[in-house]
Amino acid sequence: MASAGSPGPGGVPAVPVASGHSIPVLGLGTSHHGGYSHGAVVHALQKCGIRHIDTAKRYGCESLLQRAIRESGVKREDLWITTKLWHSDYGYENTKKACLESCERLGVEYLGVCKSIGVSNFLISHLEQLKEDCVITPHVNQVEYHPFQRPQELVDYCRSRDIVFEGYCPLAKGEALTHPAVIQLAKKYSRTPAQICIRWSIQNGIVTIPKSTKAERIEENCKVFDFTIAEDDVEILNGMHDGRHVSWDPTSIV
Repeated sequence: MASAGSPGPGGVPAVPVASGHSIPVLGLGTSHHGGYSHGAVVHALQKCGIRHIDTAKRYGCESLLQRAIRESGVKREDLWITTKLWHSDYGYENTKKACLESCERLGVEYLGVCKSIGVSNFLISHLEQLKEDCVITPHVNQVEYHPFQRPQELVDYCRSRDIVFEGYCPLAKGEALTHPAVIQLAKKYSRTPAQICIRWSIQNGIVTIPKSTKAERIEENCKVFDFTIAEDDVEILNGMHDGRHVSWDPTSIV
């Protein structure tokens, strides 16, 4: 089981990235279709110690995040900000232009234009293909990860190449919260089902980015560093893997 790392800005543990920087193991995800709340982001930064924000050009909230970050008073150098470009931005010149445009919308001088480079939804086959075409190994791979979708072979592959594995949808879009095993463990540890899922993910060595637009939920999701799930109970959650996706399945992409 991987260590959560040493505390970073805001008190959330961080793990080293091959780029020489460190990424907080817990972040705040955002999305399109109502997946953004200004007040919740400010609360996460000011009150919950969140220093890792995940967004994307496609989500349409980069400009909104600029205002929230500015209002929070958190220094840029204390933040890990991830954004993602879209397929139409592929190609060196297009990518560079799109990255600079994202920086402008976010109101930052760097993401790291670019200090750390990552990919999203890449399976082993995609990473192998990338290895043939590129000289730089991605620093991060962001993939769906929750008790029903635990791609351990991919996690192991990423670790073997020094790629940080980052998991989104840690609550399986709420599906994991009503599973009897999760509910039973929540009672055992006097925690909420969401806290059990997030803590399990972090204990498995996964950088975890739950998404919420409610301040109280974000606060709940952040209270996962003062308890440890026993190894036997981690194995119970590991055993829930059935291969289902709650986002989308990248296996069809060749």
